[in-house]
Order: sequence, then C-alpha cells, then structure tokens
Amino acid sequence: MQPADLIIHARWLLTCEPEYNVFENHALVIKDGLILDILPSQSASEKYTPSDAQHFPHHMLMPGFVNTHTHLAMNLFRGLADDMGLMEWLNTHIWPAESAWVSHQFVYDASMLAMAEMIRGGTTCFNDMYFFLQASAAAAADAGLRANIGITVIGVPTAWAKTPAEYIAKGLEFYYEYKNHPLIKTTFAPHSIYTVSDAQLIEVRDLAQEHDLKINMHVQETMDEVTQSLKETNLRPLRRLHNLGLVTPRLIAVHMTQVVDDDLEILAAHKPNIVHCPESNMKLASGICPIHEFKKMGVNVALGTDGAASNNDLNMIAEMRSAAFLSKVSTGDSSATHSYEVMKMATHNGAKALGLDAIIGTLTAGKAADFIAIDLDRIETLPVYHPTSSLVYAAAREQVTDVWVAGRQLMKNRQLTTIDEAAVKAKAAEWQHKIKANAAQVPLKP
Repeated sequence: MQPADLIIHARWLLTCEPEYNVFENHALVIKDGLILDILPSQSASEKYTPSDAQHFPHHMLMPGFVNTHTHLAMNLFRGLADDMGLMEWLNTHIWPAESAWVSHQFVYDASMLAMAEMIRGGTTCFNDMYFFLQASAAAAADAGLRANIGITVIGVPTAWAKTPAEYIAKGLEFYYEYKNHPLIKTTFAPHSIYTVSDAQLIEVRDLAQEHDLKINMHVQETMDEVTQSLKETNLRPLRRLHNLGLVTPRLIAVHMTQVVDDDLEILAAHKPNIVHCPESNMKLASGICPIHEFKKMGVNVALGTDGAASNNDLNMIAEMRSAAFLSKVSTGDSSATHSYEVMKMATHNGAKALGLDAIIGTLTAGKAADFIAIDLDRIETLPVYHPTSSLVYAAAREQVTDVWVAGRQLMKNRQLTTIDEAAVKAKAAEWQHKIKANAAQVPLKP
C-alpha cells in the first residue's frame, strides 16, 4: 500500500472541471500539500495508508472558492455608509474614512477579520486591491490563505503613497519581496479609468508585460464612469483601454455592468477576463453584468464579492445565487445560467482569471489541495437530488464545515485553526469604537 498524508472520504465529490463530474462515495487523497488521487472510497482504503483519515458521510467536497475581486481592509467600514450610489459613497464617506484611518495596522487587523469571514464561507483564494500591501500579505500568510495582492495605482494621494510613481515603486518592492512565496502572488491594480491617467496606464501595461503579471481594474462599473469618459475623450472606458493596448487575456476587468455592441466586439476579439460582482452592483444600483453574452463569446467570467463596505459581506455562496438569478431575470430566460456554471465561475474561472488554474480551481490529481467540505444534511438543503443545485439555490455559508489550503486545515468543524476568533472580534470592536467616537471626521450614514 502507498503512503499518504490524508484521505478524505465524502458522500459527494465535485471536481469543477470543464465536464460536469460529481462522484458519489469517493475519496480525496492528499500528500505533501497536493492532490495525489481521486477514487472510490473502498479503493482508496485498499490502495493507500494515510497518516490521517476523515469521513464526511453527508458532505460534498469541492474546490475552495476563489474571490476574484475584493478590498479586504474595507471590512472595518462595513455598514459605515449604505443606500447610495457609487460616487456619493466613495467621495462623501469611504475616501474620507480611508484618509482618516487607513494604516499598516488598520489593514492588518481588517484583513484578519476578512480572512476569518472568508475561511468560514469556504473561500481559499482571493484577489485584493488595497493599500499597505505588506499588511494584507502578512495577514494572508498568518491565516494560511492563498492570495493575489494588487499593486494599487491611483492618481490621488493616500496614507500609503502620494503619487502614482510612489504607488508603483512601493508595489514593485512588494512584488520582489513576495515573488517566491508559495501562497502569495502579485497583480497590478490600477483603480479605474477615472483615477489613473493614460500615461500611468501605459506604464502599468509595460511593467505587467515585463514581469508577467495580471492587470486587475474596475472597468465600466457605472453609467457615470462611461459618461465622464465620453465627455472627456469621446471614448468609452473599454475602448480607451483597448487603444492603450490593455485589453488582452492579461486584463481582469471588474464589474462591466455597462456594455454595448462596441464593447462586445472588443471583448470577443481580445478575450480579457471579467469579474462579476452581482451583490455589490445591485446594492450600489450600478447595473448588471451581462454574463450570458460573455459566455456565448467564450470570455472567461469569474465571481467576486467586492469589499464588505459595499456588499456588505464576503459570501461567495450568496454571490453564486445572485449571479444565477440576475442572469435569468435580466434575459427573461430561466435557463440562461445554470447552477453548475456559477459554481465554475466561483472556482475554476476565478483561478483561470488569476493565472492559477494550473495550481487550483479544480479537484485534479497534481493540483494543490485547496478544497472545502459542505454539509448538505441540513433541513434547509434536504432532500438532495442534485448537489450543485442544493448548494447554489438552498445552502448557506454556515454549512461550510471544513477548509484546507495546500493540504493544511484552516477550519475544522466550524472552528478556525489558524486565526484566533476572539482576538479578531476584539480588534474589530476596538476599531469600531475609535471610528464611531470620531464620527465628526467622517460622516456616518445609517
């Protein structure tokens, strides 16, 4: 018999590969942080001698969720300002709050709060866009999560950097510091077409090509953004990016709620990655990303939560359900997007967008052992005819019971193993008290 570190036996095993594969009464075999084998439970017991074996007779095993767009440190601004449009929300509340409070310690504490929330909801990899990159990376390393940390570039001064040149210089310093880290990778993250100049975008384009990094950017999030771009340049944002040579498979275009035929032609020809953030887009009344159109063109669509200040959570199961429902109601076609398709958007497609699909995103022998266990033996999800439908249309994130990244268990039976939950909650309360006590600096809106 062959040695293994861990064998997980489960009622269902969902691979999230291109083909729809749900295996019943199968086992996942783990060795050295990688998936060694997937086979029937009985065969696994006969073939392997594990150091540990775990049994999940009522659970589904599947790849961990990939949250392909978020701003983790905004967790500490959750509920600070709600029920308004994007530009009012940014200009009147969020940017002043960031100016008043964001620091290395703030970002670390807020990121740890976000990491705890994501692990409890089954997210094993995330793509972040924020400031104080070392703080976010340190939190990810402490939590054991897989991370893509964006080199934010924005044409306004913040506590982290004052000029675009300083953003890029600090970002490249971070990139070299973490270049060989097993779990932490880097992207470029110019904020948007309305906060970054064409010259700065060209510099980002060239540096991304030089270092083979993805470019993660808000694109056509709202009609205001499109209107402003047309007024200033007579071009829509996506056309401007195309003219600058940024619309390639390297681009991760986030939101894309405002789409016309010219945009579709560019997308079909150049195949960037799209990140759909349905709940944030709904809450801010930004619009609907037409994922059904992108699917027809073969454009890769992933899912993200956006930040908890605009969502107001980091719940990928909820994002899957919202993505499926929005696609159906916006097209008038109840079959427009199936449960399995949004599940792939939340796993394999996110990994593909980040350039990590050779490592994560599916349960495949040779890939990293990033996976989760979801208990479907609950009143709310019984009976289970189709596990994917049960998860997308009926389950809650609280049904995620166990989480692994690179074979390391980050949550066991709903208990976090790498994060001190009480300490994280205490820090959140401490920051809430500080921010609320100084509300004169930043308007609070219920």
